[in-house]
Amino acid sequence: MTEIGLTEIGLGLGSNIGDAAGNIRAALRLLKASDAVEIIKVSSIYKTAPWGYADQAPFANACALARTALSAEALLAAVKKIEAEMGRTKTVRWGPRLIDIDILFYGSTSLVSDNLVLPHKELFNRAFVLVPLAEIAPHLVLDGRSVAEAATAIPRDGIEKWGEDHG
Repeated sequence: MTEIGLTEIGLGLGSNIGDAAGNIRAALRLLKASDAVEIIKVSSIYKTAPWGYADQAPFANACALARTALSAEALLAAVKKIEAEMGRTKTVRWGPRLIDIDILFYGSTSLVSDNLVLPHKELFNRAFVLVPLAEIAPHLVLDGRSVAEAATAIPRDGIEKWGEDHG
């Protein structure tokens, strides 16, 4: 908790349809305008190779640190609502998407439910999450693991900064 009733959270954002970097910026604007979160810090946007399903366009990815008074499940509903408002539809797993907003961590909470796993179960396997997250939270430790150390150790093939203008 950073303030009474507020929990620090990490969000991962990704897009590879249309103006991918613009979609990240639009999602950040919607998050900032919502009552769901207070954005603290946003990483650079990175151009990244697709993960899991390679036959698709490169992604734009970024991370944000924020605070929320919502429960983890209510926060999930709020980010899914923003995805829907932006026009996201379900397609192939790990396939192309207009916007994807993942909850990477929710304070020090460890949670496994039908809808949500915290910290995100693939966080330490994905350079496209670790690199931007380490940029904005280099001292962050989740489940006893250093995000910065993991970002340094993971292969960074196909990851480069998209630009500095990130919302």
